[in-house]
Amino acid sequence: MIVFIKGKIAESTPLQVVIDVQGIGYAVNIPLTTTDTLPPRGNEVLLYTHAVYKEDSQSLYGFKHREERDFFQLIIEKVSGIGPKTALGIMSQLSLPILKDAIARGDVTLISQCPGIGKKTAERLTLELRDKIFPSAIHSTIPFQANTTQHATNIHEDAVAALVKLGLNPSTADKSVRKALSNFKESPPSIEELIKKALG
Repeated sequence: MIVFIKGKIAESTPLQVVIDVQGIGYAVNIPLTTTDTLPPRGNEVLLYTHAVYKEDSQSLYGFKHREERDFFQLIIEKVSGIGPKTALGIMSQLSLPILKDAIARGDVTLISQCPGIGKKTAERLTLELRDKIFPSAIHSTIPFQANTTQHATNIHEDAVAALVKLGLNPSTADKSVRKALSNFKESPPSIEELIKKALG
């Protein structure tokens, strides 16, 4: 099983990146949330991967953070009717903190906005994953910490909440905040700076 891949970016499209590992090019399917974080072509990148093998094909799916890869695996293994492509679409539409929060709150409306996900599938995803993600937690907003600081995670969620209050739908707000965060490579911005950049 290929659990991660590290090499230079040979080429990329919004949903796929080719990584050159010692002269061998690996095509890795990625969500837009990972595409947003990729360095320019020719730079080195490390992605946590999940391999899918079929009789006539094999595919690699990659993510910037290990937690994202693990959540992707959880979706396709535990939720009936959702395969790798649909799971990738879900994680392209919503960042992991927002997706986990939506599942915790049972926000079927937000989840059903993801491509290929209807209301019934969103309900099934919520029911199947809620107790697996938060086995002993109260089903409310629960902060998620990936391979970054808790401060950055809280800022992300707070900025999304602020934009929603200003009238943006949660999915659009999440995308705007993710894009804005990519402009702050050196250190996490203040909440005011992040919201201003997201609105700009």
